[in-house]
This record gives sequence, C-alpha cells and structure tokens, in this order.
Amino acid sequence: MFTKAFRVKSNTVMKGSDRRKLRADVSAAFPSLSADDLNELVPNKEEVNVVKIFAHKGDAVILYALHKNPVFFQLEKQLYPTVYTLWRYPDLLPAFTTWAPVVQKLIGGADLMLPGVVVSSAGLPDVKKGDCCAINVVSNRAPVAVGTAALSSSDMRSSGMKGKGVSVLHTYMDQLWAFGNKTAPPVTPVTDTPVQADGDMDGVEGREGGEEEVMKNEGVENEGQHGSETAAVESSCQSLQDLNLGEQEQEVESEEAKEEVQEEEKDSRSPQEQMDSLLFQCFLHALKSKVKKSELPLLTGTFLGKHMASCCPRGKHLDIKKSSYKKLSKFLQTMQKEHSLIRVKELSKGVDSIVEVDWKNPELCSFCVPGDWEPPEECVEEGENCEVSYQPPEITPLYGVTARLEPLFQEVQKKKGSVIQASEVRTIITDYVKKNELVHETNKSYVKVNPVLCDCLLEKSEYQEIEVLKWDDLFSRTLSRMQACHQLQFPGQAPVVRKGQVESIDITVASRGSNKKVTIIKNLEGFGIDPAVVADTLQHRVQASSVLHDVPGAKDRQLVQIQGNQVQHVGRLLLEQYQIPRKYIQGLDKAPKAGKKK
Repeated sequence: MFTKAFRVKSNTVMKGSDRRKLRADVSAAFPSLSADDLNELVPNKEEVNVVKIFAHKGDAVILYALHKNPVFFQLEKQLYPTVYTLWRYPDLLPAFTTWAPVVQKLIGGADLMLPGVVVSSAGLPDVKKGDCCAINVVSNRAPVAVGTAALSSSDMRSSGMKGKGVSVLHTYMDQLWAFGNKTAPPVTPVTDTPVQADGDMDGVEGREGGEEEVMKNEGVENEGQHGSETAAVESSCQSLQDLNLGEQEQEVESEEAKEEVQEEEKDSRSPQEQMDSLLFQCFLHALKSKVKKSELPLLTGTFLGKHMASCCPRGKHLDIKKSSYKKLSKFLQTMQKEHSLIRVKELSKGVDSIVEVDWKNPELCSFCVPGDWEPPEECVEEGENCEVSYQPPEITPLYGVTARLEPLFQEVQKKKGSVIQASEVRTIITDYVKKNELVHETNKSYVKVNPVLCDCLLEKSEYQEIEVLKWDDLFSRTLSRMQACHQLQFPGQAPVVRKGQVESIDITVASRGSNKKVTIIKNLEGFGIDPAVVADTLQHRVQASSVLHDVPGAKDRQLVQIQGNQVQHVGRLLLEQYQIPRKYIQGLDKAPKAGKKK
C-alpha cells in the first residue's frame, strides 16, 4: 500500500478529547497493551499529529504520529500498528516468520505466500482470516511488515501450506516508514528456533506491475533440499541490519564492522541493559563536565538534548525508549531517589527542571570520562560558541542636531541632521561656554545665558526670568531638544543608524475564546532575531503550538503567538540565549506569579 509516495491532505495536532478516543480505540484493538503502554503511545502532554493521506491507489488513510513518527494507521476504520510501534512491542501482533531474502520482495509490494513461511517449534500463530498480523525473519523477532491474514491458521494447515498467507499493507523501508525517522529495526532475540522449514525463500506473490511472479512449491522434500534449507537458516541468522534489505547504505569499512561485531560478542547484556548503562554513563559525564552551577535550574529536556547527547560516545545513540525507563522523567526520578544525585522540581505546569545537583556525591566524584570519548566535531571547530550562533547587537544612543539647535553647533560644523553621541554633545557645549566666557564669575557651577543659548534652550516664557543655568540643567536641556537616534552594530556588519528610541521587544498576554491565553512577541526583527526560529524553539521547549502572523501596517515584520502564558520561558530565552539587555524587553512582569493558576 505504501510502496509509492502518498499525498498528504492535512496534518493537525490532536485535541484532548480525540486523544482519549484514540486511546480507547487502541486499547480495544490491542488489549495486551497496559495502561502505561497506552500513555506512552498516546501521551497527554506530548504532541500527537493526525495526518490524513491518500495512498497512490486512492485509498484514504489516517496516520497517527508521535514526535513526527507514525505509530498507527487507520484503514477502513481498522487500526494497524506501524513497524515503529512493533519494534517497541514485538509481541503486540501474532507474527509469521520468513527468510531474510524474502523481505526484499515484500518491500517491493509482494504478499507473503505460505511456502515462504518458516514454522517454529510452537507451530503457526493462531489467527483468523482478516486478522492483523506481523512478519519477522528467522534471526530477529523485530517485525518488518504488517498485514492481514489471508486464511485462518487451520485453513493454512489444511491447504498444505500453499497459497497466499498474509496480505501485506506496510513494510520496513516503504513510504510510511520513510515518513518517520527512518531508523533500522532493533535486534530482538528469537525465543523459538525454526525446527520445521516448510518455507521456500522465494515464497512471495507479486502485486505491482510485473514486480514478482508467483513462486510455487511442490512440497518435494529430500536430503539435498533439507541441507540447502538448513544452510539458508544459518545464513539468515544474523542481525536485520546486516541484511540491509539491499537498499541501506553499506559503506562502513570492514575493520570497523569487525570491531562492532567483536564488541557485541563481548557484551552479553541485553540491548535494554546496555542502553540503561549508556544513559547512566552520559548522565554522570554531563553532570561532571557540562553542567555549571550557574545554569541551574535547568530544563530536563535541555539537559538531555544539549548535555547528555553531547556526551554520548561516537557510534552510539541515546534512545530513552529503548531503556527500561521508557521516559526521561522516570530515569531522572531514579537518579534522584536511588542515587541522590539531583533534585527535580516542576517549576511550571508540565515542565520539569533540575534545580539541584549533589556535586559531592561519591558516584559523581569517582566517575572518570571514558578514554574513547571525543567531543562533537562542530564544537571542536567552533569552540565554546558552537551552542549559540546568535550574537546580540551593540546599541549606542545618539542625538541628532535639530534646526533650533543649529546655531549652538555651528562653530563645530555640525549642521541639521548631524548625529553625535551624548559625550560629544557634552564636550561641544563645554567648549562653547568656555570660548564665549559664559561661566559665572562668582559661582563656577552656573553658566550665563547668552542670546544663542536663550533662543536654543529656553521657552518664550523663560526669556525674562532665567539669566543663568546650572551645568547639569544646561546639558539636559540640550539633549532633550535634540532628535533621539540610536546605532545598532551587529558583529561583522557595518553600523546602522536609526531615528527614534530603540524599539523594545514587546511581550504581551492576550485572551482568546473561553479564557484561553496566548503569549505574543513583537519587534524581534529590530534585534536581528528571526521570529520563525524563536517560534520553533519555544514550541519544542514548552510543548505548545506556535504560529507566526504578519504585523498589520508593518512591512516584513512578524509577531510570534504561542499558546498559554509563556512569558517566563520567553524571557529566559531572550535574556540567557540571545543575551538581550533587560531594559530592551517589555512585558517580563506579565509572567504568572508563583502559586497562582493562570
């Protein structure tokens, strides 16, 4: 069904009521899933998308994606798990086993024929016609295809294991798989060995134009055939990654491949235990060499993605789902309760942060950075600045000469429109006063007002009243009557002078509909900040939807709108990551107060 590209009709975020309905449908379709399993597949707080598509043959299909990874698809009101879901729950569906080379033909659009089925010591799985089932290979329980049974188990046996066995809907490496993160199947140990090899390694039926011909098995068995089948079983008993299905990249040097195999042979632990150990190693490594006291409190998601991920040894990948913890929150709770390494607290609703680290913990003090660990190449090349590419501009207040003040600046060749700094204004005024001998004879803190100062700095009502001015009053009157300007100097760019005061970044909280709040951020462009980048960063940081809107009446300007009162997170992003001075950010006081529900 997904051998060719499909067309996406819509892609929307699932609402809370729809999540509950989907969770109930999944529970009814797959009763073996526990409540925790259902919460992992259809979580309440994480983004789940509903994607409506049309397959290349016109079939209307609904995809349910978690973290942009399809977990279920619905066809004719029946739910089917994807291979991504089956790799996490390999026993979710009854599975038929086949030879590794057959999988290549299933990917090409063929159905699984009964002569290609390998029967284990436990016999065929118990299925009825039309039941959802999976397909795996003799060396790995991780399913590589999903489909429906063409016959019941009893009919399969009575037919002498001839004819079609499974109508394949979705396979590893098809377009539905490519819609996700394109990971390879894990290696899941086989519990039952195939003692009866009734299968033909070409037991598939082609369904797309001229892809495969129907392969028939006459059931003739002799010693030579049995020997070849045994050899096929032995050759296929390798990891599914080694199979590679003829289309994955295989440009790894032979020496590196041998080293990986040797490492796997030395490590007798299960994949889950290995992932647990890797998580703990990266956790200690991050605390010891990455996290600073000044960074606390630190968002747990930032700690995993920014610090722990960078401590992962080259060639390995952190995947919390493949560990015994399944969730980052459970892993951190274990580090808190059983190891007393950290303290985690929910500082805002639904967002956990690490608020304290026990730097004197014996496990942390005794940990040594692995000798084979190397820092990521990007950080090696760029140094400490590899994490933040943005550098804030240097802002300098300036003052423009107006027509009224032009006589005062005439002697220094500053005409109307000339822009100067406050220190330069002070110097020019001081030189003017001294040159014209306007300092008061008896009190040096006063300046006598001559006709030029009178016209430039005094109001008409003050002409007869004020004869002297204090130095500070003289400077403040001069600056207040000049045109306010400012200069922006971005690193590596020519300075830009603009009229008016610096337009601060404006953060507001507005109500939408039934007391729902949204946070709106304006004027990011004035500081060289891309609104799209801010929207994407906040969306992942606070797990809330964000959208960009054009600012009415302003060309090439956009505002960021994100669900909920996120002023605290916006302020932290602008102050810490973008290093914008606090005086240029308005609205930070609108953050929700502690202990009050907003």
